[in-house]
Amino acid sequence: MADAHHSHELVVKKFEAPQALRTWSYAFILFGVITFAFGLMKNQERLWTSYLVAFFFFSCLALGGLFFVAINYAANAGWSSSIRRYAEALTSFLPVTLVGGVILVFGFKHLYPWAAEEPPAYAVTGGKALYLSPGFVVARIVIFAIGALIFRKILVGNSIKQDQTGDHALTTKNQAWSVGFIAFFALLFSLFSVDLLMSLLPQWYSTIWGIYAFAGLIQSTMAVLLLIIIFMNRGGYVKGYVTVEHQHDIAKYLKGFTVFWAYIAFSQFMLIWYANIPEETEFYIMRSLNGWMPISFALLIFRFIVPFLALLPRGAKRNPNHIIAVVVLILAMQYLDLYWLVYPNFFDGHPVFGFWEIGMFLCFAGIFMTAVTNFFSRNNVVAIKDPRLHEAISHHVAY
Repeated sequence: MADAHHSHELVVKKFEAPQALRTWSYAFILFGVITFAFGLMKNQERLWTSYLVAFFFFSCLALGGLFFVAINYAANAGWSSSIRRYAEALTSFLPVTLVGGVILVFGFKHLYPWAAEEPPAYAVTGGKALYLSPGFVVARIVIFAIGALIFRKILVGNSIKQDQTGDHALTTKNQAWSVGFIAFFALLFSLFSVDLLMSLLPQWYSTIWGIYAFAGLIQSTMAVLLLIIIFMNRGGYVKGYVTVEHQHDIAKYLKGFTVFWAYIAFSQFMLIWYANIPEETEFYIMRSLNGWMPISFALLIFRFIVPFLALLPRGAKRNPNHIIAVVVLILAMQYLDLYWLVYPNFFDGHPVFGFWEIGMFLCFAGIFMTAVTNFFSRNNVVAIKDPRLHEAISHHVAY
């Protein structure tokens, strides 16, 4: 598996989640469940808006993990084989995406004009009446979630099975399945983002909305992968298989998609500003009034400018403490971005934040942490019999 002079450096320990991490995870879930129950009785509109933001945030991390697995299989990338299990762990949240999506259906009438008992005319004109019929929307969400779960069962299942059998044919099978998932993901995630986010304002539209949501998904996924890499290395769970070289490369991904997010965000804004069509400009007008302008500028500064500059130096990508600060900022901005996409449509267009948003975020965060730590506890933290693992062990970043 490795050269003789490397063998004494290779360590993979059984993962046991720190008790404090488990305790906090369960506490977050309990607090979130109480928030949810209280919200159903007292403030459903605030409950469902906070639920939608948190649900989409963590679903993106799970889907991003599966996309990372698939894209590296499809590219036959050996350098990432030692960190693939980290991305596979993120996919353990996908069952919650299915269940959480079904639960979200009960909040449709509080979120979407087209789901009201008497939807406004602008929400049901032309082809929108069929596309945004609640039954069709629910069907798309369920199909996407179940499809992602099927691909997860195949891709992650074969990867874990390979740990026991060492069968190299499983890698070849996963390469073919990965191509299928990428095609499935490209279409269905675009619809998923349109259905859950863009249709909050059904008279508005953007032809690159799916790409915008995808850019945020990959940027936040790379941020979480970096946190896991640093956590595992500092905890001594892995040695030799995952090094600062892997951290460096994922940080380059993070920087690249920081630029890509800004490019897509600017492209969307510039085209709408230039065309100056009332149905399109409404989206940005809403986010420039009622206290939203500072938040709009905060996204520009702290989701693009600051992370981009912070990730430019080579040494910055290899400094764990520096990386932790950057990825925490990026994850906070991913949440703020989703908040910025959802909340201007409610509460008279004014920003609101408090108990409900904190409670629902902590609920999904607790479930996410529990799912990921349980995955690591049941499986090796490195795909120890991947035929390309020697490439990861000897991986070196030249620039």
